[in-house]
Amino acid sequence: MRTTKKTKRLMPRKLVARTNPQSIAAEQYRTIRTNINFSTPGLDSKVILFTSASKEEGKSTTAANMAIVFAETGKKVLLIDADMRRPTLYRTFQLGNNIGLSNLLLRKGKLKQSVKASGIQNLDLLMSGQIPPNPAELLESDALDELMEEMRGMYDYVLFDSPPILSVTDSKILANKCDGTVLVVNTGKSEKVSVEKARDSLATAKAFILGVVLNNYPMTKENYYYHNYNE
Repeated sequence: MRTTKKTKRLMPRKLVARTNPQSIAAEQYRTIRTNINFSTPGLDSKVILFTSASKEEGKSTTAANMAIVFAETGKKVLLIDADMRRPTLYRTFQLGNNIGLSNLLLRKGKLKQSVKASGIQNLDLLMSGQIPPNPAELLESDALDELMEEMRGMYDYVLFDSPPILSVTDSKILANKCDGTVLVVNTGKSEKVSVEKARDSLATAKAFILGVVLNNYPMTKENYYYHNYNE
């Protein structure tokens, strides 16, 4: 049976850090975890944004797996679906999306009552919530600053999975507020000019770019890396 475009979008993401923790790919996520910790020393809590230049580059898969490997160290982790236009985290973990980030930014609800258990020790989830008409305006509000401060008091790591940075302004707003940003690039799809534009957009937002994660990197006997992780 041929996989239609619609069917592909509904397929669950590959949470290899959970299903195959001894794999090469899972170990590479742990390497990224170590590099992030080295890049952000001295912070009691760390707020990190994951974005990409365009859609379907693997950023949501990367964010979810990174949340898992951070949680396995015994630290308290919150993974947030900050894409209030095209939410996906609720499908990845097969949970509801009726309450989440948008509700909190509208000051409807409390953080402790809005987060959901992931089924993985030390990892909580905050869905995007109901799709609002003005995502960018909500992210620019004081409500987000107050919410992030509350999150820092509750979690060791807060990971935001945001929309592609070249598609909407949401990621630029978040990148300016987070401690660091990870740019996810699909080597089999991304065009150099798009990656450069994404980098420039982050620079304009005064983001601290922690680094780049390469998906679909060709594997050789000498160099194993990520492969076939599509958003």
